[in-house]
Amino acid sequence: MSGYDLDALRAREFPWAAADNAIFLNHASTGPLPQRALDATAEFNQLRAALHRLPDTLQFSSLERSRELIARLIGARVSEIGLATNTSFGINLAAFSLPLSPGDVVLTPDLEFPANIYPWMQASVKRGVEYRRIPAPGGIIDTESVIAALDDPRVRVLSVSWVGFAFGARLDLNALSTACRERDIYFVVDAIQGLGPLTLDVSTMHIDILACGAQKWLLSPWGSGFVYVREDLMQHLEPHDVSWLGVRGSDDFTRLLDYDLTWRDTARRFEFITLPFQDFVGMNASLELFHELGPREVAAHITCLADQIVHWAEHHGVELVTPSARERRGGIIAVRPPDARGASAKLREAGVTHSFREGAIRLSPHAYNTSAEIDYALSIIAP
Repeated sequence: MSGYDLDALRAREFPWAAADNAIFLNHASTGPLPQRALDATAEFNQLRAALHRLPDTLQFSSLERSRELIARLIGARVSEIGLATNTSFGINLAAFSLPLSPGDVVLTPDLEFPANIYPWMQASVKRGVEYRRIPAPGGIIDTESVIAALDDPRVRVLSVSWVGFAFGARLDLNALSTACRERDIYFVVDAIQGLGPLTLDVSTMHIDILACGAQKWLLSPWGSGFVYVREDLMQHLEPHDVSWLGVRGSDDFTRLLDYDLTWRDTARRFEFITLPFQDFVGMNASLELFHELGPREVAAHITCLADQIVHWAEHHGVELVTPSARERRGGIIAVRPPDARGASAKLREAGVTHSFREGAIRLSPHAYNTSAEIDYALSIIAP
């Protein structure tokens, strides 16, 4: 099933899975750290403890490496990547830096994760924009309904989650980006539940701002993530939160008193320093693992495990809350057996880590999980 050596991956990077006899199917909440990320973070922290061993060049070259690895992962230019500690940073950047006027309409689907709701609610208070939510009947949003909502000429922003956090419904970013471009609407994407189980090439579509924390599917430390800002839009945006390293010339620490509020030409103008260097060092190690395995191979493996859950639900009469079609889902599969809460408790007792969301069992496997682990979890859920 895998395009890589699954046994070697588990033994080298996730040894706890065998040692603890643990099955972790909760990557939509927080992902575990590969061994290499633990090692890289520990090594960096040893240098941090003895600062005479940690030159500034090593600190900032680590962040340069982060931007390179992220850009490669999503098909962006390095100049379009700004580092951030979470997804919320990028959504707030969109909410308070996009050129909007009072009365402009901002749309999000209903039932979004709060990180893509509250910044827009606050923008409606502070900037006078009108914030609306697109109905999601039954908890599932579809691309066609979102596009239909764009026909109001006052709509200026569409902000969506690529994959819904609760039930795993996936939106078609290509179709939405085209619809937004045709209508001169800014397109903002929360990618945290999509990137990893799915691959992305922003060079092939018209996304204006994309935000992604790395602590879930990218198997990285808390406090690591990024924001992508489309290059030709970037020059028209000013940071809402101003960092002393967001301006030109600030890399020269011998001339910090030569004050000049001229923004960098890259997305570094939006970075809010000081970033947690050690967390980005850990993220770099995890992203290097992704690139070694192959992002498409990782996505294919997760898709196969998701298919296994979907087919089981369809053949055992268990309600499948997530859309069944591959193109309408990512790595999250939600099922609702007759006694869903009781089945969730049984999973916990059996050592299967998962989530219980909105009355359904949410399973989110990753690149190192096995088909046998999925079979075992499903055998516990079986009515």
